[in-house]
Order: sequence, then C-alpha cells, then structure tokens
Amino acid sequence: MAELVTIARPYAEAVFRIARENKALAAWSERLSLLSAIAGDAQMRRCIGNPQLSAAQKSELFKSLAGQAVDGAEANLIDILAKNERLSVLPEIAETFEALKGAEEGVAEATIHSAFPLDDKQRADLVADLEARFKTRLNAEVVVDQSLIGGVKIVVGDQVLDTSVRGKLESMGLALKN
Repeated sequence: MAELVTIARPYAEAVFRIARENKALAAWSERLSLLSAIAGDAQMRRCIGNPQLSAAQKSELFKSLAGQAVDGAEANLIDILAKNERLSVLPEIAETFEALKGAEEGVAEATIHSAFPLDDKQRADLVADLEARFKTRLNAEVVVDQSLIGGVKIVVGDQVLDTSVRGKLESMGLALKN
C-alpha cells in the first residue's frame, strides 16, 4: 500500500497544482472520484493488467468509460497514466488529491470507530471536541465497530486516538507482559 501511495503522490500533486491554478479543486475532485471508480472496477482491473492491450487501447477504453466528463487535462492524465502503466493507482491518486485539497481548505478526514451508534448530538459534540484538539475542521465518518466493547477510536490522518475498552485492555496486556 505504501508503495502505491509513493507512486501516486507525484501525479496527485501535479493534478492538485493544475486544479488550484485553475480554481477547479471541486471539479477535479469529482473527476478523480469517477476515474477512481472506473479503475477500481474488477473488469477494468483485468483490462489494465492485460499485457495484450496497448497503452493507447487502455487509454481509449478508460476515456470511453468516463464519458463526456473527459476534457483536455483529464485526457492527458489518462494518457500519461496508461503510457506509464499507472492506471491502477488512480484510487490512490484520488485519495492523495483529497488529502491535499483538504489541507488547502483546512479540512481533515476523520474516521470515528464507535462501539455503539452515535446520535446527531453525540456526533456533533464529539466532532467539535476533536476539531478543537486537532485545530482543524473535520469531515467525520462514523463507523460502528462492536468489537471495541465501549468507547471510541478516532483516526485523523496518521494520528490515532484510541479510548476504546478494547484499546485499554490491549494496553494493560502489554504492560503486564513487560
């Protein structure tokens, strides 16, 4: 996974620079989401990996699936990725682009793993507390994970805040072993 992110980063940064210069961050976000979905399709993955198809054929197939959404810069991106055999990293390019876009806009992605469903007030209060702690606006997604037993585990970028019962039990287990 880390290798794919390393491969995707220069492409995502180049697209981000183009999108920022043209004040089209939202449009490129939508475009990359579409391209990512196409690249993630199982049948498309087989086509991308097929050595019998040329880069031009893969590029044309990709553009035809993307439909009218393909413009000059997007078509150029698809051509470059196909030529360099990198179409399969489009999901990572889109993910890295979103992280860059979020940083530009002062928003970070957060995943809140909760042992129980959160109502709207609990979610709003927790997000407000987290925004104060991380000093940024958060786009939070709540995932119910009953294996946590109780509490929450929050992931913001590469930071993890684990206040779950399972996390505390694991910490105690490590302390007892040492």
